[in-house]
Amino acid sequence: MAVTLHSAAPHHLPAFITGPGETDVLMTVMAVVLVVAVLAVGLLFLRLHTLPERMAHRSHKLQFEIVAVLGLLALFTHQHIFWVAGLILALIDIPDFGNPLRRIAGSAERIAGIPPDKGADDVPDETGAVFAHPEEPQPLPPPAPKVVPVRPGR
Repeated sequence: MAVTLHSAAPHHLPAFITGPGETDVLMTVMAVVLVVAVLAVGLLFLRLHTLPERMAHRSHKLQFEIVAVLGLLALFTHQHIFWVAGLILALIDIPDFGNPLRRIAGSAERIAGIPPDKGADDVPDETGAVFAHPEEPQPLPPPAPKVVPVRPGR
């Protein structure tokens, strides 16, 4: 039995139109392209999302953990301000205040004559009293020596 076309139908059909029971190649190709495109966009989004964290990790910033937490907050809450704050923290250097203060404290201890390994709490003041931490027990005074009476003549 010969298949006859409708009189209004064109005699030459385009290649993307398939016959009944045949595999639709265009739909299969487009499904693969769609899956690859979704995976590529997702990967691009995650790479862009972790940009501040990678920048802070590469430059060994002190605030790396804060940048990482801000990135997670931005990911789970969809608040872009957390991502922007993490990016700004990754780009700036927070000044190190601890090292200059330690050097000032060490110089002041040297001027006062305090050994470097001792703190101000373990050094006696002018009255001779030793300042100790309240949770530390005070040392007991040494026991008095026993006096043995000596009898003359023996």
